[in-house]
Amino acid sequence: REQAQLRATVIEEDTEQWQKDSSFTGLERVGGVDLSYIKGDDTSACASLVVLSYPALEVLYEDCRMVAVSAPYVAGFLAFREVPFLVEAVQRLQQEEPKLKPQVLLVDGNGLLHPRGFGVACHLGVLTDLPCIGVAKNLLQVDGLVRDELHREQIRSLQRGGDTFPLTGASGRLLGMVSSVLRSCNNSSKPLYISVGHRVCLGTAVRLVQSCCRYRIPEPIRQVREQGAEEQPR
Repeated sequence: REQAQLRATVIEEDTEQWQKDSSFTGLERVGGVDLSYIKGDDTSACASLVVLSYPALEVLYEDCRMVAVSAPYVAGFLAFREVPFLVEAVQRLQQEEPKLKPQVLLVDGNGLLHPRGFGVACHLGVLTDLPCIGVAKNLLQVDGLVRDELHREQIRSLQRGGDTFPLTGASGRLLGMVSSVLRSCNNSSKPLYISVGHRVCLGTAVRLVQSCCRYRIPEPIRQVREQGAEEQPR
């Protein structure tokens, strides 16, 4: 019930002036968040937040804290296990360095591309009231979407960095976009699965993620994962 109530508050369109500019004029800070677990321990994790300048993509702020995760993992409800720690990280930033508050968050996970249309990126966006974008490396098979030969053929059709194709579920609902970023030396593509989280439309989400990619993974997420790995005990 709580998930359904929160889902009803998701805004699937652009709400900020910078989003409506083709060059994102006015966008100065892009954040990335992630919760990474210690190998072999699903109760100890590092909750990480980084803020990068835009468009230079230089690190302005980083916060990595080890946390004890007590909520159980239940498929489709991952946000209830992880998002509280990410919300706390955003709140710490707002208290300690309010001038560095990100104008948008890139989340290592899904948004509307979710069994009930409310993935981690949506959940975090609603609770922080920040524009959020879900960026996943693998297809979440929901609403009839499957990783079959047709899907693989569509991926092979992505010839250049920036090529995309839509993810439309059996319900007819547009759930996200597959985006090719970089092609490897053997001409294979490992695309990104981009979906709306909150306060951003899908077209804007795709353009912003692509503009943040120096490598396959967009820089805010790549940096936050690196920071999390460094913080974990060895």
